[in-house]
Amino acid sequence: MVDIAKLFQGKELSESDQQLLAYIINNMDTVLQMGVRQIAKENYTSPASVIRLSKKLGYTGFIDLYYHLLPLVNAETVPAGTSEDEFFQLDHALVLQHNSIEDMDEFIEKVLCLNGKFIFIYAAGFSAIAAEYLYKKLLLLGKQVILATTLDSIGVLENNLKNIGAFVAISKSGETQSVIEKVLKAKNADIFTVAFTKETPNRLGECSNLNFKVTDQHKLDDRNLLPNTFFPFTLLLVEYLLSRYLKEINEVEEPTEEKA
Repeated sequence: MVDIAKLFQGKELSESDQQLLAYIINNMDTVLQMGVRQIAKENYTSPASVIRLSKKLGYTGFIDLYYHLLPLVNAETVPAGTSEDEFFQLDHALVLQHNSIEDMDEFIEKVLCLNGKFIFIYAAGFSAIAAEYLYKKLLLLGKQVILATTLDSIGVLENNLKNIGAFVAISKSGETQSVIEKVLKAKNADIFTVAFTKETPNRLGECSNLNFKVTDQHKLDDRNLLPNTFFPFTLLLVEYLLSRYLKEINEVEEPTEEKA
């Protein structure tokens, strides 16, 4: 199931632009061969409109738009496995595939080892479930944490900016406007920002200081109707980060205990 809303969120697309984009996505198997002129003819518009649409979405032209959309659309058209084996055979290495050890060490240093200030966690929709899990895990570790979602007032962030040392956002699409706005507000206040998003380029990941990329099988399934491992893989990545942190602080404490 393809949901194109997040593709143009934050972009100024007219209703005709959106209809043209939907046409291109629904006909990905033929539009490249059709070419810009035929696409325009089928949609009662001009070739220039197709080019303008491509540029509004941030691409150099129609060909660039096509090859960026192709993997997203293909991911949505692969039939979901019907057996338990097909679903659970997904490689857990996907959790670490797009993230370096250096990124993890930076998260530990600038977020988990933060002292004297709060860690602010923000998410919307289904991502709020993963955010609450991270929030509770950090509380158990004795961290100062604030959790907020789109249901909370903007004042929760604005009134605590001077007390926040790190801002963590979770967004499957990386295109949720309210989340992006909060991250930018935090960055403007010189707060270290972290985003957990899908693995392909997205606005939230690009504007954050640190971006953890989690494999998303259905990148255009904005309503989360299809079976997807993004959220469980995010939780698994959180657990891995915490395990590295605990191992690190235990290694620091052990020599001290020996001296005592």
